[in-house]
Amino acid sequence: MSDIYGLLGGKLGHSISPSIHSIIFNELNIDGCYHLFEVKKENLKDAVHGLLALGAKGVNVTIPHKVSVMEYIDEVSKEAKDIGAVNTIYFKDGKTIGYNTDYYGFKMMLIKNKIEIEGKRVCILGTGGAARGVLQYVLDNGAKDIKIVSRDIEKCKRGIKGIDLISYEDVKRLKDWDIIINCTPCGMSVNIGYSPVSMDTVKNFNVAIDLIYNPKQTLFLKYADEAKLKWVNGLYMLVGQAVCAEEIWNSVDISKDIVDKIYKKILCDF
Repeated sequence: MSDIYGLLGGKLGHSISPSIHSIIFNELNIDGCYHLFEVKKENLKDAVHGLLALGAKGVNVTIPHKVSVMEYIDEVSKEAKDIGAVNTIYFKDGKTIGYNTDYYGFKMMLIKNKIEIEGKRVCILGTGGAARGVLQYVLDNGAKDIKIVSRDIEKCKRGIKGIDLISYEDVKRLKDWDIIINCTPCGMSVNIGYSPVSMDTVKNFNVAIDLIYNPKQTLFLKYADEAKLKWVNGLYMLVGQAVCAEEIWNSVDISKDIVDKIYKKILCDF
């Protein structure tokens, strides 16, 4: 019987994670099947415990459960604790263990696209689970200045300490900054055709990164393209974090060549 894997989230109709993991299974001769599990917030605890009872081997976690799922997990890895979000759960010996591979997927994406963080001024849009992984990486890699943009600053102050939180009005006043990163779902799925910030804001940066991968070029990235900024979508990060999750679930090392091969194949299939 094939091992059970999957993605735990809210609305998952846009997800290409099953395709990515199917390629990994084929490349590594893993007998696995990857499913999409759409779960409402009030059913999240039951879903985690149910997957454990079913004998699932591992799941990824996405919007909107990356933070809230932590209270239903037996053990949380150091990097996930530091970040304050879990995007990967490993079911092992009757326990649930939480990890965060977004951090490493983001790192792989930056290396792939030759984007440096050290000494740069970085603006992060959003405060959810994905944003927290990005923030931790930016903190760990010597950013000169960091701003996090939130629609509810007072609420976010309780979860994010020691970082300058600003409003979407404030971000319009940032001039000559280096990198702007969209970690919100604005521009994805039902929000296609929307951008979290305007063209006038985007053009004040040198590099634009969108963690959204579908569509390949969001309105946010179209603004960046029109302003002649270097821009990157989230597809390589998605592949990278998936590969890191498989390494955890199956105790294997996956080479960069395989990561690139998976990325190219997914890119062609889009």
